[in-house]
Amino acid sequence: MSKVGFIGLGIMGRPMAGHLQEGGHELYLYDITPLPQDLLGKGATACESSRDVAEKSDIVIVMVPDTPHVEAVLFGENGVADGLTAGKIVVDMSSISPIDTKQFAAKINQLDCEYLDAPVSGGEVGAKGATLTIMVGGKEETFNKIKPLFDLMGKNITLVGGNGDGQTCKVANQIIVALTIEAVGEALLFASKAGADPGKVRAALMGGFASSKILEIHGERMVKRTFDPGFRIELHQKDLNLALSGARALNISLPNTATCQELFNACAAHHGSGWDHSAMVRALEMLAQHEIGQVSSMSNVLD
Repeated sequence: MSKVGFIGLGIMGRPMAGHLQEGGHELYLYDITPLPQDLLGKGATACESSRDVAEKSDIVIVMVPDTPHVEAVLFGENGVADGLTAGKIVVDMSSISPIDTKQFAAKINQLDCEYLDAPVSGGEVGAKGATLTIMVGGKEETFNKIKPLFDLMGKNITLVGGNGDGQTCKVANQIIVALTIEAVGEALLFASKAGADPGKVRAALMGGFASSKILEIHGERMVKRTFDPGFRIELHQKDLNLALSGARALNISLPNTATCQELFNACAAHHGSGWDHSAMVRALEMLAQHEIGQVSSMSNVLD
C-alpha cells in the first residue's frame, strides 16, 4: 500500500482516484472544488492545499486541465514543491505543454525527487472503466515503481521516453482523435444528407476497414445527439493549440489539424466550448444546413 496524493478530482480524476482507493492505497485529496464524498466516506483524507498533499504523500498525482494549472499546483503558493522531501515522486497525468513539462521535471529533480509526465487517453469512459491509455515520459526506474498504480487506472501503458515525451505522444494522439472525429462527422453527415439511415450506416462501417473507437463511441453520439461531455471541446482546443504551436516551432505544417481547430472554434463561437468534442460535427452541420438524422433524400438533393 502506498500513500498517494491526488490533486484534481474532476470528470477524469475522480474515477481514477477511486480505482487507486479500491486497489488498497491510502489517498490524500485536494481540489479547489468540493471533494467527492464517496472517496472521503471510504477513508480518503481531505487536504488543505497542494503542499499539504505533498507533505502527507509519497507519490503525488496531478490531474488538472492545462499547463498554467499544473504550474500553479506544483510551484504556486502552498504548492507541491513546498511540501516535497527527497525521494518522493510527482506524476503529472494532465495534458500539457511538452516544453514546460521538461522545465517542471527539472525543478522537481533539483529537490531530489522524481517526475513522470503521464497523460491519458480514453476520456470519461476510460477513466471509469480503468481502461485508459497512459503515455509516460521519465526514467525507467521511476516508471517501474509507479507502474502498479498505472495498472489500476489503465490498460495500454507505455514508457515512451524521457520527460516531455509522454506529453508529445499525447499531442500526437489528440491530432489523430480530432481528425478522426472530423472524418466520422463528414461521413455520417454525407450519409444522412443522401437519405440513408446514419445509424445503420455506422453499424455497417463498424464491420469494415473504417471501424474505429471514434466511429463506435462518437459516431453513436452524433447519431443520438448526446453531446454532454465526455471530453470538452475547450480542452481539445487546448491540445490542438499545443500541436499547432509545436508545429510552428518545428517548421512543419499540420493543415488538417488547423482545419479541425477552426471547426472547434466555430462550435465555441456558438457557445459550445463545454460540448463533448464529438460535437465538432455540429460545425459541419451548420455549413451543410443539415443535421444528422434529419429527414432527407437523394432525390431532394438532386432536384
